[in-house]
Amino acid sequence: MQQRSWSRMVTSTAVTVVGLFGAASSVAWGQHGHGHAGGHQAAEACSAEFDKVVGEGRGFGLAFAADQNGYPGPMHVLELKDRLKLTADQEAKAEALMHAMFSESKPKSARLLEAEAKLRGLFADRTADDAAVRAAVAEVERARSQVRLVHLLAHLKTRDLLTEDQRRIYHEARWSGR
Repeated sequence: MQQRSWSRMVTSTAVTVVGLFGAASSVAWGQHGHGHAGGHQAAEACSAEFDKVVGEGRGFGLAFAADQNGYPGPMHVLELKDRLKLTADQEAKAEALMHAMFSESKPKSARLLEAEAKLRGLFADRTADDAAVRAAVAEVERARSQVRLVHLLAHLKTRDLLTEDQRRIYHEARWSGR
């Protein structure tokens, strides 16, 4: 039962990530006269999902490079705790890492969402100019890097909690579908 729930979560995450890249491609294609309204709607839906997930303090794929290469995040380790046969100590430490990650990430995520809204507002209000856009993009990227760093560092710390065998099981479960 837990495996099915985890599989649905992985499928949902994969669909979201694929949708993110697909939407971005559709928007880019559409901006060059080759798209249609559906691409813009997909991008808008992806943007709304980004706002929701990031607003909750989650990473929305910002730690994908770590997870894919054997550095699991605390939330996913806890989701697989039975399969990984976490000890009580490992589980407590993973929970502490997850809570610390969310505590640190939420205010930084709020700043990222505010910076994104400011950038959109420049264009919506027709006040965008070279200097304003450059400043707004710099702020978005500064905020994004802070959120990303929180999640990547949590993945580093989480990896150290697991044995080599647990890391292998985790990687197989997340990336091989076993």
